[in-house]
Amino acid sequence: MPYRTLPTVALVATVVAASGLAVTLAGQTFGVTPTALPRYTPQYPNERFPDGRPKVADAILNTMREMNLEIEEAYGVLNGKGYTNQYSADWKVLVPSKRLIGRAFTVQFMPTRPDLAEGLQKDADAQKVGRLRNQTAIDMLQKDDVPVVDLYGRIAGGTFVGDKLAYYVQKTTGTGMVVDGALFYLQRLAAAGMPAYYRGTHPGALTGALLTGVNVPVRIGDVTVMPGDIVLGDRDGILFIPPHLAEEIVASAKTQRLRDKWVKDKFDLGKYKSGEIYGRPTDPALLKEFLEYTGQTDTPARGAGAGRGGRGGAQ
Repeated sequence: MPYRTLPTVALVATVVAASGLAVTLAGQTFGVTPTALPRYTPQYPNERFPDGRPKVADAILNTMREMNLEIEEAYGVLNGKGYTNQYSADWKVLVPSKRLIGRAFTVQFMPTRPDLAEGLQKDADAQKVGRLRNQTAIDMLQKDDVPVVDLYGRIAGGTFVGDKLAYYVQKTTGTGMVVDGALFYLQRLAAAGMPAYYRGTHPGALTGALLTGVNVPVRIGDVTVMPGDIVLGDRDGILFIPPHLAEEIVASAKTQRLRDKWVKDKFDLGKYKSGEIYGRPTDPALLKEFLEYTGQTDTPARGAGAGRGGRGGAQ
């Protein structure tokens, strides 16, 4: 879908500054344009969507799905790179047996304020966007997107979708959703098999919340989510992976799985104490065998990143 600047508090474009930010004359509201977004995700050098989002290759997404990539396998890599606020827990999880993997399509809401809502809707009407609502964002979704919706934890009045719109999201994206707010018709959603993460449920409609941004940075729990991040969700929580690290995480997980298999195979023999094998094999011959099996040239010493995904400590 071609890029369209929405006339919302995060995307209104009355003046386009030389920096690439769309700003108002008052300088109070701003948004990330397709020109500017690459500067805020500079480590990602590859293909992007017309809206500026990084487009992690389909092959990488498919590999993550085929591997059934685990959060623990990616967490340590992110932590080691300085991305220490990428994990969010304490969610209600719909269909916990299914893993969620896709590209973040961020949606931002704020509590309604009448004067702001009036002004934004006038801008929307002028640009023929239509009424600003949840479907404004939903109708922009495409395959492999995961709507990541900042509804600031709102439950009553914070129902982003119910049965029919969730079904549209599922059929359009093939993924699921993350809603820091509410869903409804949960039994129907679960029966359709779509993985979803949400804060609560309420039978009422979405009210008192104003759409203020699409594909802008949003806060989800303790995480700042950027458009194009890889969303990795399991029954315990959600990890948001910066796109430039996706390929490295896949490679690391493959090596980690070889390491795990080698260690467990040795434990199956009943010949070794855990300290002789796990962390770093103490016998030179075993260490050589380990390195050849995993394709590594060296391995960290025990306690120095030897745990799963590069974390130290016992696992």
